[in-house]
Amino acid sequence: MNKFILGGLSALVFLGFTALHAPEARAEHTVDNTPLPSTIRVAIRSENPSGESDPRGRIVWVQTVPFEEYCQDVLPNEWVPSWHVEALKAGAMAVKMFAWYHHLHPVTIDGFTFDVDNTVNFQSFRYWSRQPETNAAVQAVRNAAYVKPNGEIIELNYRAGYRNSPNWQYRNAQKMAQWGSQYWAERGRNWVQILQFYYMDRTLRWIR
Repeated sequence: MNKFILGGLSALVFLGFTALHAPEARAEHTVDNTPLPSTIRVAIRSENPSGESDPRGRIVWVQTVPFEEYCQDVLPNEWVPSWHVEALKAGAMAVKMFAWYHHLHPVTIDGFTFDVDNTVNFQSFRYWSRQPETNAAVQAVRNAAYVKPNGEIIELNYRAGYRNSPNWQYRNAQKMAQWGSQYWAERGRNWVQILQFYYMDRTLRWIR
């Protein structure tokens, strides 16, 4: 029986059939059929006594923000602006892909429909908090996307991680360590290599 099965597979391969691999499922949203958003809807939550937006606070209103400006006003609140430029570029890509994914999957809470809120529930957004260093990183990855091999737009999650550590534990969890991005940048890795370390089964694609 084994010889028969192997012979059958050999015949299929000879005839040009790909018998050993099922076709990959077609993704609904890919970089080939989905343009980068021009805007994103940000739910603004009420502040806590210290003046910070409260992740558990009520939604006060929804602000529509130009997409690139949103990324500029998130990155300096998630990555340290004085960090290595390659760490900032890796962070800019994570911020961008996270926002793009959630733009495609809006939610409605308490009658408000939005893509993200302005707290760590999603990404920490502070209007006009942008910095020259982080703006440059956002601009550097403007025409790139980091997606699944079939082009599917997927969020890139991240966590703080530990200082002075590669943070291997996040690699297995498909999350980038923010401190880990700085660790690798200081050791000569560029932003693409940093992304490759933390996100398995992803690829870089250039977009318009």
